[in-house]
Amino acid sequence: MNTIVEPARSVDVVLETDVLVVGSGPGGLAAALAAARAGAKTALVDRNGCFGGNITQVGVEGFAWYRHENTVDCEGIGIEFEERAKAMGAAMPEPQSLSHALDAEMFKWVADTLVQEAGVTPLLHRLGVAPIVDNGSIRGVITESKAGREAILAKRVIDATGDADIATRAGAPFHKSPKKEMMAVSVMFSMSGVNKRRFIDAVKADPQTYADWSGNGEWDYATTGKEDKLFSPFLRKPFQQALAAGLIPAGLKTIAGTWGTVTDQGDLTYLNLVHVPEIDGTDPSDLTIGEMRGRREAIYALEALRGFMPGCEDAKLRNFGMTLGVRDTRKIDALYNLTGNDVREQGRFEDAIGIFPEFIDGYGILILPTTGRYWQVPYRSLVPKGVGNLLVAGRCIGGDKISHASARNMMCCAVSGQGAGVAAAVSLARNEPFDALNIAAVQKELARQGARFQ
Repeated sequence: MNTIVEPARSVDVVLETDVLVVGSGPGGLAAALAAARAGAKTALVDRNGCFGGNITQVGVEGFAWYRHENTVDCEGIGIEFEERAKAMGAAMPEPQSLSHALDAEMFKWVADTLVQEAGVTPLLHRLGVAPIVDNGSIRGVITESKAGREAILAKRVIDATGDADIATRAGAPFHKSPKKEMMAVSVMFSMSGVNKRRFIDAVKADPQTYADWSGNGEWDYATTGKEDKLFSPFLRKPFQQALAAGLIPAGLKTIAGTWGTVTDQGDLTYLNLVHVPEIDGTDPSDLTIGEMRGRREAIYALEALRGFMPGCEDAKLRNFGMTLGVRDTRKIDALYNLTGNDVREQGRFEDAIGIFPEFIDGYGILILPTTGRYWQVPYRSLVPKGVGNLLVAGRCIGGDKISHASARNMMCCAVSGQGAGVAAAVSLARNEPFDALNIAAVQKELARQGARFQ
């Protein structure tokens, strides 16, 4: 590969802060709010024009779709996202669980409100491109924007990019599954013009369960059995019919999945139907392929629903998500890497910073938390090896494939985010490094903020 040499240049320092959070998905947004509420001067960077990440930019609205009658759920900022959305008219009851789906568009306003109330400095339209590292410790981040390159200095940095961009560029070790083993990416979309009564009547006439997720080799899931009879808003039959009728190209069997809500106004939202395999979310060439192929397949799905799903005959596309939904890229090599046994057998840790139900969704496994079982999220899984003053939050925390299939879920990302934000503020207040932080002090502040860690 040819290379060029960029000329050296000075970069303006546009902000100095206590805590800098890079990425504003559920993990980053929770981290920024937690750090600010714990008394740290906090700034939140995002590459796009809104906060919320997977919620607002991808359009994943099912924030707690795993929750059932006997679920022991986490507490804290993640639950606050759901409750504030309900209070601000940005949520609707979710059809398969005891939860509310978030309105991706309205949640942009909810996130703005939460950021402003907490006194977090908002830094939208800035892409974090390089860490500033001195003697093995991160001192801030270089961003790129319409203003060019800018430097933001911080005493503590939280990487909530999802892909561990800042941590890996700072030299933190990581691992990543081979592309063929990565979970597929998704293009989310919503429709308008749906006849709600006809659609719901058709769903009731042929109710689908989680057992129906498996069956054609392209979409197979292993459960514990207790999930199999539970209702799922799952759609495959219209796409099988469209495939037979030639509306979908022969061999394209991956179009299947779930819908989120259907409104009285005829909006069918959070259509999680398009799954593009073998896309590496850290490769822009792969991302380009995923975006374009995903939108094409979404149009196939739309035409199939118009042709074979009652109530959708006159429907049209309302919107695509702003960007691909990526489930699986880098995971840091942390002081402790979670295991499949931890999330399947109620792992307990003295340095817990939160809990999450026994919910696993990925790599061909689906386990729903219907028995009250839960695991604890350890602080050490947020601490990358080899780089000082840095934590990660969200789906890039340390762990193996099966633990990732649990920890990657948005509510758990909010749990690790709140833990990271509190830890950053406590680290500053006590002048202690992240790898020798007083966990009791972190847990005390988490309890004050309403988080549950036991």
